[in-house]
Amino acid sequence: MALIPPPGSPIERAPRTDPGIDRDLRAAEVEAFEKSLLITTFEKALHWAQASSVWPATFGLACCAIEMMHTATPRYDIARFGAEVFRATPRQADLLIVSGRVAQKMAPVLRRIYDQMLEPKWVISMGACASTGGVFNNYALVQGVDKVVPVDVYVPGCPPRPEGLIEGILVLQRLIGANGLPSSSDLRREIAPVSAG
Repeated sequence: MALIPPPGSPIERAPRTDPGIDRDLRAAEVEAFEKSLLITTFEKALHWAQASSVWPATFGLACCAIEMMHTATPRYDIARFGAEVFRATPRQADLLIVSGRVAQKMAPVLRRIYDQMLEPKWVISMGACASTGGVFNNYALVQGVDKVVPVDVYVPGCPPRPEGLIEGILVLQRLIGANGLPSSSDLRREIAPVSAG
């Protein structure tokens, strides 16, 4: 049998007009939540996420590849910048790092790997040989990887130090970042004339 009022409670209850009865107990929590709420657009959040987790695929062809591999060691720890692990397949990568000289016979392979990557995708040309052919000015080598695939960031040096590649990745992240700037392949598509058919 229930006793009204329960044992130990005051006999007189507060009147219904008391403001303490109708107050919202969550008001302080709601106010704290509204102060900590971050509002943005979907595009900016998407570009922030893409810039913060760039997954590189390696295309190491010469001595620059040794410096590229060195960026994944604990000394430089490229994972600090969201480029955790070099991907073995282009289907899992959105950044292609071309390091070293590209032979004419390797150019179609490079293009095929680039085409297998899913959109959005970016390219870093690492080193003088990948960017301009370097000291190898002959018929056997491509005189700049940008003749085969669109390049977003050039990292100079022969070979560039790991800090140079990390700086190139940071530049690329700023290009991708919250502003959502398009990649060079996007710009080329916009500039390319539409053929009338």
